[in-house]
Amino acid sequence: MIELGARSRRRWSRPNGRATTRTARATLVTLLLAATALAAPPPGAAESGARLHHEPAAQALAAWTGGVNLYRDGVFTTQSSWLYCTAADVQMIRNMIEGTEDHSGSAQTAYFDWMRTKNRYDLPLSAGVDPAGWTAGMRHFVNDRYRLVSTTSFGLSLQLAVERMRATNMPVALAVAHGNHGWILNGFTATADPAVTTEVDVTSVSVTGPLWGLQSRNGYDMPPNTTLTVDQLKTYFTRWHYDPLPMVWDGTFVSIQPLADAELAAAAATPPPPTPPAAPEPTPAPTPVTTLSPTLAPTPSPVPEPTPAIATSEPSTTPAPDVALGGATGEPTIGPRSGEEPATAATSSWPAIAALLLVVGGVLAVAGVAARRPRG
Repeated sequence: MIELGARSRRRWSRPNGRATTRTARATLVTLLLAATALAAPPPGAAESGARLHHEPAAQALAAWTGGVNLYRDGVFTTQSSWLYCTAADVQMIRNMIEGTEDHSGSAQTAYFDWMRTKNRYDLPLSAGVDPAGWTAGMRHFVNDRYRLVSTTSFGLSLQLAVERMRATNMPVALAVAHGNHGWILNGFTATADPAVTTEVDVTSVSVTGPLWGLQSRNGYDMPPNTTLTVDQLKTYFTRWHYDPLPMVWDGTFVSIQPLADAELAAAAATPPPPTPPAAPEPTPAPTPVTTLSPTLAPTPSPVPEPTPAIATSEPSTTPAPDVALGGATGEPTIGPRSGEEPATAATSSWPAIAALLLVVGGVLAVAGVAARRPRG
C-alpha cells in the first residue's frame, strides 16, 4: 500500500497521442453515465423538505374519512383512587393500542408507584405524578415512541397532536386543569387529512377522562369519548401551573404525544450532546516537615509564691452564651478543683536545677529525633 502523498520514482516519458485520445473519450463517456445516474432519484426517495405526512406514509394509513377516533367499547376504566388519573390514563391507552380490556386497580397502583419514582421533582404523595414521571410511564408501559411536548401555543400543541395521531394511530395524553388532572385525546375531525397537508383546521375533538364514574363536576369528567369543539377544549386544556413549587413547565401546554417514524429516525440520527470531561481533582501539596533542633532552656529564676485569691460568694456577671438545643458551648476550660489550692513553683537548690536542665535537654533531644522521623 502506498501512503497518501508518497511520490512515484518512475521516469517521465512523453505520452502517446492516440492513446491519450482514446483515454479522453473513455473518460468522457464514464462521466456522462455517472451524471445520468446521479440525476435520477433513487427508488422511493422523498422530495426535499417533505414533512412527516409524505405520500408513501399516507398510502400506508387507512383511508381518510374526515377524522380519527381510537375509542372503542371496553377500553374505559375509572381511576380507582383520587390520585390515579395518570395511571388510569396509561391503562386506557394500553387498552386502545393493544386491544385489551384491563380495568384492575392493582395495575393502576403498579403504574402509579413506578411513575412516582421517575418524577422530576420531589413531590408529596398528595401531588401524584409530574409530567416527567407520566411520560416515563407512557414510554415504559405503553410505547417508547411517546415524548413530552411542552409549548406556549395551544394551537401548535393541538396541530402537532392531530398530525401525530393520524401518523401513528395512537392517542395523546393531555394535562388539563392547569396540570391537576389528566385526559386522553382519542379522536378529532378536521377539514383535511393531516397526513397529506398542513392546511388543516380541527373542527372537533373527542376526549376521555378517568374520573367519570367517580365524579362529574364542572366537566371533570364527562362521559367517555365526549365530543368538544376546539373552543370548549381551550377551557380544559390550560397552561401548567403548580402553586407550591415552580416547575420548568410553568405557563406551557403540556401533553404526551407519540412520535411518527420519521421523527424517531431523526431523533436517533441526532447524536446526544457531548458530556464535558470531569475536572481533575487537585493534587494536594505535600506538607513540609520541619526539623526541630534541641535548644537549651535558660536557667529559670526563682518564682515568688503568688498571693492566693480571695474567694467570693457573689455570682459571676458574665452572661451565659446563647446555644441552640443540642448544640455545644465549646471546649470546657480546665481549672483547679473546688477547694484545691493552685500549684506554685518551688524554690530548689543548684544541684536540683542542674538535674532539671539535664532532664529538659534529654526531652528536647528525643523530640528532635521524633520530628525527623517520616510520617506514616
